[in-house]
Amino acid sequence: MKRIIAVAALALLVIAGALFLMIRSGGTGEHTEEEAGSAAGTEIERKPVVIETVNMDLDLSGIYSDAGIVVRLSDGKVITEFQEEERIYPASLTKMMTCLIGIEPIEDLSEEVTLEEEIFLALYEEGASMAGFMPGETVTAEDLLYGIILPSGGECSVQIARHTAGSEEAFVERMNEKARELGMENTHFTNVTGLQDGNHYTTVEDMAVLLRHALENRMFRNIFCTEEYTASPTEEHPEGLTFESSMFRLREDWKVPGGEVKGGKTGFTDQAGLCLASLAHVDNRDYIIVTAKADGNHQTEPYHVLDALNLYGQLRTQFGSTDTDREE
Repeated sequence: MKRIIAVAALALLVIAGALFLMIRSGGTGEHTEEEAGSAAGTEIERKPVVIETVNMDLDLSGIYSDAGIVVRLSDGKVITEFQEEERIYPASLTKMMTCLIGIEPIEDLSEEVTLEEEIFLALYEEGASMAGFMPGETVTAEDLLYGIILPSGGECSVQIARHTAGSEEAFVERMNEKARELGMENTHFTNVTGLQDGNHYTTVEDMAVLLRHALENRMFRNIFCTEEYTASPTEEHPEGLTFESSMFRLREDWKVPGGEVKGGKTGFTDQAGLCLASLAHVDNRDYIIVTAKADGNHQTEPYHVLDALNLYGQLRTQFGSTDTDREE
């Protein structure tokens, strides 16, 4: 009998010890990553990734565009935004991605490329904007890249796609891959020109993400901020074809309070409205603005430009420079 009592007492002690250890460890033998961190003396915090927005009281009452966003280039902070996640058609803002993806694989900007005759007919039929090169004309890769952005050349866009990826379709796959890489979750491309397609869409927020990234590329930034460029001489254009920026040609004065607009890319289709992505330097800081769906067309006032100047013009009084936050 004593032996039975001793065995029972020992069993009770084992059970009590196990219960004590379970209580100390949190009640189970399994730990989440957070619990493991706490047990090791390190507190693990999980915070959602949030794009910081600077609270600025910009007056949007005079804005013509349906959607827009203002971003400080240095840190990506959103200064103000409206309808930033609304789906839009990007029109020729698409060509910012086309140019960037075209630049990346080119090692020699002076390499010669012949514009294939077969690409022209479809572009003519769809009313695409053209740089002015002729079928069969041989130009440099650099000429094509400038032709994509400045005059918004459809033939330059399609030819750079074929030259670097083998086909427009393969090039578009690269564009969508880059969009995913940059976190442009509300964007999908179907062509390199921005010609209207219901499945070719984006948001001003995504376009701002693209532009901020693209401006880190020196070649892209040089092209984006160029007012005029003359291509190399060819048999068809002995003096070289001269391109003027589709944005800069809309007005002569690009100064704003405390700075000036440095570069930009326009876009327009009937469905997209007037669109503009631009870069300005105001009070020692760089800012980008993307706006879309302004009423108007090529014959009306440039409402997309007026919106950009309006918004840039408010930055100096609302967000003046400091000695500790300068971009020289």
